[in-house]
Amino acid sequence: MLTLGLDVGSRTVDAVWLADGAVADRAVFDAGFEPQEVAALLIGRRPCDRLVATGYGRHAAAARFGAGVITEIGAYALGAAHLFPQARSILDIGGQDTKVILLGTRGRVLDFEMNDKCAAGTGRFLEVMAQALGVEPDELAAAALAADSAVTVSSMCTVFAESEVVGLIHRGESRARIARGLHEAIARRMLSTLRRVTAAPPLLFAGGGARNSALVALIAAGLDGELLTTPEPQIVGALGAALHGARDTI
Repeated sequence: MLTLGLDVGSRTVDAVWLADGAVADRAVFDAGFEPQEVAALLIGRRPCDRLVATGYGRHAAAARFGAGVITEIGAYALGAAHLFPQARSILDIGGQDTKVILLGTRGRVLDFEMNDKCAAGTGRFLEVMAQALGVEPDELAAAALAADSAVTVSSMCTVFAESEVVGLIHRGESRARIARGLHEAIARRMLSTLRRVTAAPPLLFAGGGARNSALVALIAAGLDGELLTTPEPQIVGALGAALHGARDTI
C-alpha cells in the first residue's frame, strides 16, 4: 500500500510517499499563491492508496481531495520519533511560525508551545532581512558564519528589525556583521523558549529553518545537550502524516 503524507505549509508543500513502511519518494515544492494546486500536482505525481494532510492547508486538502488530517504537532512528533527514536523534543522553525514539542516514547506528545502570531525568527523574517541587506536568503547564513563579530540587533519584530538593519547599513556596518547579529538574536530567542518549556535533549531541529547552517551552529553551541539534524528537515511533518495514514487510524 502506498501512503502519501502532505504538509501544506505557508511557504512550501512537502510530500512523503510511504510503501510498506519505507520512504519511496519525497518532494518539497514552493507553495506559491495556490498551495492546493501544488498539492494536486504532488498527488498526481504518484497516485496513492491513502492520503493524509497536515499543516496550514490540511482542512482545505481534506475538503478537496478527501484527505485524512493530523495536526502539525502530531505529525512532527511521529516523524521525529521515526527518524530519531531517542529524540525528546523538537524545535521547528517554519516559514511563518515556530514550534517546540516535548516528546514521550514512540512519538507521544507531552506538551508543546507554538508561536503562529508573530513571524519573528521564521523563514519569512530571514527573507525580509536578506532583502534589506541586498543578498539572497541562501547567502545570509554564509555571511553570518563568515563574520568575525556581530552587531547587536535589538528588535525581533519583522517591521522594526528591517528598519534597524537599514539604519545599520547607512551607518556603515558590514553586511556580514549584521547577518551575524540577526542570527544570534534568533538563536537567543529560540534557546530562551527551549529553556522556558524545559525542552529536554536530544533535540531535533526541523523545518526550513534547520536548513540554515548559521542557526544550526548557534543553537547547537547554546544548547545544553545533543542537537539532532537531518539532511531533509522540511519533510518531517509530511513523513509523520504518511506514518499516521499507514497506521490505519484515520
